[in-house]
Amino acid sequence: MKEDLFEQSLYALLIGEYEKDRLVLREIFRRLDWRLFEAPDRRGAMRCLRSKPVHVVIAQTEVPDWNWKQMLQDLRRLALPPQLIITSRHADNYLWAEALNVGVYDVLLQPFERDEVERVVASARRHFNFRPELAGRAPLRFTGIA
Repeated sequence: MKEDLFEQSLYALLIGEYEKDRLVLREIFRRLDWRLFEAPDRRGAMRCLRSKPVHVVIAQTEVPDWNWKQMLQDLRRLALPPQLIITSRHADNYLWAEALNVGVYDVLLQPFERDEVERVVASARRHFNFRPELAGRAPLRFTGIA
């Protein structure tokens, strides 16, 4: 039953203090018909992640007592790790390259552009079930001709 709920509903977690960007994100997720949870710090985020079936996490690169690298490691320890999208007002090529290289799904530049957020979140959700680090846990099924 819980699996049915997880398949039918879409959940995201917003981590950090987003000030005025928070209203934009709330509106985007409302329009997409997703349930958006919010946590200002690591403790609140981990509490939510342990109790809710989150598909996508959107987080600032730095929150109290936590940075994006630590987030990624903590998320990977979950039974079904959500996709991590990090946000920054000062994303440079180094951050993009490093983050994508180690497994962050994407980087969003703040202030947010509505279309970009919608595109990245929808893509992250499509990739939620196919995770390379989880690929060995279930048999692969091929339906097409190679």
